[in-house]
Amino acid sequence: MKRITSFITFLSIFSTLAAYTTAQEKTQKITLEDIYKKGEFKQKSVHGLRSMDNGIHYTVLENNTAIVRYAYETGKAVETLFDAGEYDDINRFEGYEFSDKENKILIATRVNPIYRRSYTAEFYVYDRQDQMLEPLSTNGPQRLATFSPQGNKVGFVRNNDLFIKDLEQGTEEQITHDGEYNHIINGTTDWVYEEEFALTQGFHWSPGGDKIAFYKFDESRVQVFHMTMYQHQLYPEDYAFKYPKAGEKNSIVKIFVHNLEDGTTKEMDTGKETDQYIPRIKWTPDNNRLCMMRMNRLQNKIEIMLANAGTGDSKVIYQESNPYYISQIGNDYPTFIKEGEQFIIYSEKRGYNHLYLYDLEGNLVHQITDGEWEVTHFIGYDEQQERVFYSSAEKSPLQRHVYSIATDGSDKRRITRKGGWNRADFSNGYKYYINYHSTANNPQMVTLHNRSGELIRTLEDNRTLKQKMAPYGFTDKEFVKINTPSSEYDLNAYTIKPPDFDPGKEYPLFMYLYGGPGSQEVTDRWGGRLAWFQMLAQRGYVIAVVDNRGTGARGQHFKKMTYGQLGKYETIDQIEAARYFGEKSYIDASRIGIFGWSYGGYMSSNCLFQGNETFSMAIAVAPVTNWRYYDTIYTERFMGLPQDNPDGYDDNSPINHVEGLKGDYLLIHGTGDDNVHFQNSIELAEELVQANKQFEMQFYPDKNHGIYGGNTTFHLYTRMTSFIEENL
Repeated sequence: MKRITSFITFLSIFSTLAAYTTAQEKTQKITLEDIYKKGEFKQKSVHGLRSMDNGIHYTVLENNTAIVRYAYETGKAVETLFDAGEYDDINRFEGYEFSDKENKILIATRVNPIYRRSYTAEFYVYDRQDQMLEPLSTNGPQRLATFSPQGNKVGFVRNNDLFIKDLEQGTEEQITHDGEYNHIINGTTDWVYEEEFALTQGFHWSPGGDKIAFYKFDESRVQVFHMTMYQHQLYPEDYAFKYPKAGEKNSIVKIFVHNLEDGTTKEMDTGKETDQYIPRIKWTPDNNRLCMMRMNRLQNKIEIMLANAGTGDSKVIYQESNPYYISQIGNDYPTFIKEGEQFIIYSEKRGYNHLYLYDLEGNLVHQITDGEWEVTHFIGYDEQQERVFYSSAEKSPLQRHVYSIATDGSDKRRITRKGGWNRADFSNGYKYYINYHSTANNPQMVTLHNRSGELIRTLEDNRTLKQKMAPYGFTDKEFVKINTPSSEYDLNAYTIKPPDFDPGKEYPLFMYLYGGPGSQEVTDRWGGRLAWFQMLAQRGYVIAVVDNRGTGARGQHFKKMTYGQLGKYETIDQIEAARYFGEKSYIDASRIGIFGWSYGGYMSSNCLFQGNETFSMAIAVAPVTNWRYYDTIYTERFMGLPQDNPDGYDDNSPINHVEGLKGDYLLIHGTGDDNVHFQNSIELAEELVQANKQFEMQFYPDKNHGIYGGNTTFHLYTRMTSFIEENL
């Protein structure tokens, strides 16, 4: 019997090896050219759909030359609303906006980016009735062109001043006259508000169109940061802009309302304190009532204020404090309903982010959502049905689903049906929505539904991508929970194993992370650097991604426990997670590397410097290396002021841990990074040199925080891949 069993076992092994060899021969190898040159594994989506006012049609900008109207129900084109080919002034355009009545369209041409969200453009106004196309202004490029509610005027910013174009009279009026680069900004925001509050629109029309509220930034006391822009010039340009670093002076921000009827401009009362933030302003449905959000410098207190647009007098109608910080608010904070007599906000004040309904006296009417889970996105409010729409992580922090609920918290309905990641884009009136759905191992499917969630039709299923992936042997992400010694929480993680994975072999481990406050990398959705990770898995690496303490969708305590000491617990978690994987029989614990970008580069540096017995290699792209070098709003939100918390700033900044470097380290940065300055890497490099630590460095001339353009992305990933293969 023993001899027969052995023979059968031999046959079984032989058959398995034969099948494995055949599988290997059939599996195509992923290349960097496939990913970054040919774009072979890019998923298709449906972009730029814009609901029209009637809620049954949407528009699409096609080939940057035409605006075409489609029917939601059928998906068929109804008519072309604008075709640039019929006009001599423009050949193509990059964006458009309708007036409220949709009888006019603003066309944005010759767009020139400034920072992440800002740009200048040459705008044109198209009148759909007479089919006339006219330039908004002939006096230079504009910013933020916006119709008045009646569509007869357009506000815009030029050279830091606010202008109004009267479309009926054809006149252009300059509202402010003190705009000056690096000194006074009217109608838009400074660098740090744009980056950290996601705010560039610095003026707003009143509902009646007879008033315009606007920001004024006095950034004269903010210190200047200098960047050299080489751009193939014999004498490179010194680009200088105002950038407030942690603990330094911010812009002084004031809010004004200009009355178009009498030409007066009135300052709104935002209080005596000037060292504060006004992260949002918005008009209530009352044409004379402006809402302003006020936040203290430490960002642990927020107030909602109502101002009389005529007198400037204001009062606080809601305030909230937090022992750590108030998370970032958006343009939907607050949302006024019931003709402006009530408003909806979101808050983490009870441990998880939820929706609340208040009246104008600041009295709580209802807590709309409740539970030990997070509302992750407030979608909006349907006035007719009196229902609130939102996304949440109620089913799992790894997933997102869309719900609707009555304002009293009753009759909650889950709208999206499929597990995984769902994002809904609703039509005006909430009759339809387009759902963008994917899972960790299935690319995006874009579908049209009615408000109840019933499928109407599929817009994109990425079938071609799935067929294309098949011969390459993509392996599934495997989700795991890691219980580390230092954390009271299980950490969410996933792994990607080689397609020919053999548990009897040992593999090097390559980890990726971001790890910053409120972020998530471990989610049940498609995307990220998946194709590159699959390529590395094909080449014999196990990939692991871990969300450390401080990341999002798990409640305030999990997210905000890193307050005042960014990097401390995150680094401990990543080191202990690496040890957890290193104890697996199939992982070579002597070959564990880690890679991150931005906050992730900060973290990967910390992991290698402070965890040199665990990590043998790290790649850091555009890292913060010292929190004292980063901006006020982001850094102080999570760290307080450096004057009050010097140890918190210094104890976990990589620049102060260079003595711990033992392994292989690749430092990468763009020299034109306006966000995380090249200074971070230069200063770290100097500390490494003085500590006699060898390392490698790759810089990209004039490239910003994203490090892209031309051949750049391909070059970057070629460099990183080579470093991994040489050192891991």
